[in-house]
Amino acid sequence: MRTKAALSLRWQLILTFAASGLLAAASTLALLAIAVAVGNTFRPVEALLTFLARTVGTWPVMLATGVVLLFIWYVVLSQPLVRYIEAMSRAMQEVAHGNYDVALPYRQPDELGVLGQNLTAMARQVKSAIEGERRANQARYELITAVSHDLRTPLTSVLGYLQLIDEDRYRDEVELRYYVDMAYEKAKQLKRLIDQLFEFTRTSHGGIVLRPVAINPAELLEQVAEEFVPALRAAGMEYRLKLPPDRVTITADPDLLVRALENLISNAIRYGKEGKVVELELEVREAERAVLMRVANRGNPIPVHLLDRIFDSFYRGETSRSRQTGGAGLGLAIVKNIVTLHGGSVRAINETERTVFEIRLPMGAHAGYQALPGSAG
Repeated sequence: MRTKAALSLRWQLILTFAASGLLAAASTLALLAIAVAVGNTFRPVEALLTFLARTVGTWPVMLATGVVLLFIWYVVLSQPLVRYIEAMSRAMQEVAHGNYDVALPYRQPDELGVLGQNLTAMARQVKSAIEGERRANQARYELITAVSHDLRTPLTSVLGYLQLIDEDRYRDEVELRYYVDMAYEKAKQLKRLIDQLFEFTRTSHGGIVLRPVAINPAELLEQVAEEFVPALRAAGMEYRLKLPPDRVTITADPDLLVRALENLISNAIRYGKEGKVVELELEVREAERAVLMRVANRGNPIPVHLLDRIFDSFYRGETSRSRQTGGAGLGLAIVKNIVTLHGGSVRAINETERTVFEIRLPMGAHAGYQALPGSAG
């Protein structure tokens, strides 16, 4: 195992100098031997060597030759170090000009190697920060645009109906009542949009504190399903519940989990009316210490290229922003935020005859099982 001293730049320079000295000495002796051998054959060379020996001396000549060779060998052996320093210099110039995709050749973890690693890490962090800021700015722009559009539509309707009433532009009390009802409905829609926007902001930016308790997800799923019976009947639909035979408890915030399930069931009713059924399932995966909660509908499948985008804020699958088919585009984003707060994940899957939204939640420290004699379904 190499020690820290052996890896230090100081010791590398010392060893490089020592190796250059040894190579210079060996090279000097080798050149002297070659010169003597050549001098025995060519008299001009022998005469030159004899002249130098008498005028300068043998040792001064060998010393001068050794110094020159020492310099040459040191330059040769230090080339990797020089090349790495030059590469670092070029990388810093690239970073200074805004190119953060810099890379340096591998070097052992000495002072220069660590400096190079820090340089590339700094460049990656700066690039990540700039991209994050760019995404944040883009998200803010999209948020303002989407909010302005979504709030302006019902607000325009409210103002329009109120203006008709204010200017007495109605034929009778029946038409007046109609205008009042329409303004009221649009005002309620505006309130829902504002409430949803507020909820999305809270779940996105740490405005919600989890209050986890041990809960039975099967009972929670059944309770939420029963609350949607009137809405399902109004849409000409029904729900089917599939629960495991074992009792399972998880640690979660029941209010937030109910909110996430409500959004998914509302979404299934809105887009799966032609399927006539909403399927609710719970699967326990003991080996993975996780539970899967699924809400499925048998409406039109989601295009494959949109499956990963539908959980983005203000995103709607249809191109039209009609209130008859889509909400504010925040329902699924709120679901994702809530599930993420619980350390879980959510995804959409197109199966053969249905579209499934699957919530995966880890089982907390208080999770456990209790076998029941029967199965729910």
